Amino acid sequence: MVLTLKRAVLSTISLWIILAWGYTFLMVGLGQLFFPYQANGSPVSVRGHVVGLQHVGQYFGNNLQYFWGRPSDTVSVATGKPQPYNAFASSPSNYGPTNAKLIQDIQARIHMYRQTTPGLHVSRIPISLVESSGSGLDPNIAVQSALIQIPRIAKHTGLSEKTLKHLVATQILPPDLGVFGPRRINVLLLNKALYQMLHH
Repeated sequence: MVLTLKRAVLSTISLWIILAWGYTFLMVGLGQLFFPYQANGSPVSVRGHVVGLQHVGQYFGNNLQYFWGRPSDTVSVATGKPQPYNAFASSPSNYGPTNAKLIQDIQARIHMYRQTTPGLHVSRIPISLVESSGSGLDPNIAVQSALIQIPRIAKHTGLSEKTLKHLVATQILPPDLGVFGPRRINVLLLNKALYQMLHH
């Protein structure tokens, strides 16, 4: 009985050391050795300062000069109030399609785009720009989602729509492995390129 208990305890401790510590340090070490950029969160820098992570969306919705990403329904962990793109509270809204709050949010987002984007018709607004993503941290938008924002950005930056369309075209990412998923644009990288254009 004592011997069996001893073996069980030693096995548990050994597995804990190997799996909880050994495996973790091995993966961290291999990541830093072979994929340091990805292992450190794929940081994006501007003028030597890290401004965000390539695979984690950021909130640009309070700046009319930059492209906006998908809506985010994440909240503040401390207050429970809305805090878009809070990486510590990644989650969807979990509202069903007939939920009154979801419908209200979508209508408010449509109104916001129509108010801030000259000449924009409702039919041109992609669903992804008025419905939040499952994680609340989606870093990418569809190409059309970027194109419809160009009149607003042109108005507030002084850049021509032709220049902005060319900028968007340079930032289009192909489907994964050439076949999986649609073409898309990373909002942070697009805004970084726009920032560099505005502050060259």
